[in-house]
Amino acid sequence: MTDLAIRVENLGKEYRIGTQVDSYPTLRDTLVEAVKWPVRMIRHGYTSTVETIWALRDISFDVKQGEVLGVIGRNGAGKSTLLKILSRVTEPSEGYAEIHGRVGSLLEVGTGFHPELTGRENIFLNGAILGMKREEIEKKFDEIVDFSGVEKFIDTPVKRYSSGMYLRLAFAVAAHMEPEILVVDEVLAVGDAEFQRKCLGKMSDVAQEGRTVLFVSHNMSAIQRLTNETIILEKGKMVLRAPSAQAVDYYLSSGFAQTGERTWQPDEIPANSAPFHPIALRVCNPQGKVVDTVRSTEPTSIAFEYQLDSPVNDLRVGIYLLNTHGDHIFTSFDTDDQTQYEQYGARCAGRYISVCKIPEDFLNEGRYILGVNASVFRVRRFFQDEHALAFAVDVTGAPGMQWLETRLGLMRPRLSWAIQELEA
Repeated sequence: MTDLAIRVENLGKEYRIGTQVDSYPTLRDTLVEAVKWPVRMIRHGYTSTVETIWALRDISFDVKQGEVLGVIGRNGAGKSTLLKILSRVTEPSEGYAEIHGRVGSLLEVGTGFHPELTGRENIFLNGAILGMKREEIEKKFDEIVDFSGVEKFIDTPVKRYSSGMYLRLAFAVAAHMEPEILVVDEVLAVGDAEFQRKCLGKMSDVAQEGRTVLFVSHNMSAIQRLTNETIILEKGKMVLRAPSAQAVDYYLSSGFAQTGERTWQPDEIPANSAPFHPIALRVCNPQGKVVDTVRSTEPTSIAFEYQLDSPVNDLRVGIYLLNTHGDHIFTSFDTDDQTQYEQYGARCAGRYISVCKIPEDFLNEGRYILGVNASVFRVRRFFQDEHALAFAVDVTGAPGMQWLETRLGLMRPRLSWAIQELEA
């Protein structure tokens, strides 16, 4: 008997894009079109406005029983399409996939929930859709409700639930399945921070129980904790399969994450910003590549490129760093240092780039927003864009990663500690 749980050979999925055919044609329309079609072919020839795109192409890999395989890639890389094919939600256009064992899918949390039914009724409905028998659901009912934390509202129609309650219950049902193969698509983004920790802990339990798991996530820390190996998808093709630590390092350092660059078009620049004209803002990793996700354990460079059409005295160019709630973390200008100010306070006409380096072990995990400013202190502001660019910070390898928890705070510094055993 084979020890393979999944075998994928030359898998591909093609989708049609282009002009949409009119919906619901009548019988009369169909008959008239059938008569006109040969005449149109003779006069004009056949032209089609329908285009196609390959969401996946030439994908091949094997997954052994009990293996936990991660799948990462930027948005649109084909991750969800791959999981939908393996879950039999959609059929491939070419190639094939062999599945050995019962498959449970967590593709879209809440699939199968009916708004008019109560939470209790939806547990049984959703469990049946996900492949659970009624006896299994009854056996796990109390555990599901306790995990979700919505026991007070279990007999209330879910249409009256908040979005958070809805998602918590849906994940609780899906997470308590017991299939041989579990296919998971970015479910750790569910709910608040506390519930995300519960989700991560539950997924860790599933992985340790010896079940075969395919796990898609943008959370690189979760990928490394939960998976043995990881594949990287880019534009529908598999570019690498490697141990998860190596794959994550390759993904973050090779620019496969979404590009973190902002350029300004002429119509986005106010006329009164002259002689200052912004060109581009870029987030770069230590290798100088533009990236959307940086590592907290490595220095990050913020490069602001601009043009001066005439000389400017006492110019300062800077950045604001904010979190997604709009809280300012810090503000920094390129002439804060006295030596820099004396050298570049007066700038001639020309093209410049001001680069700010954020040190390693500084920012905590999360997404951040960059604003930019060019001004002469208390005299004139040439240009300001408070939400110019967003980027993410991954904490893989940061201090304290041996504990399964979300570290509070905007900063995650590597501070020096001394431990001394005192004599009794």
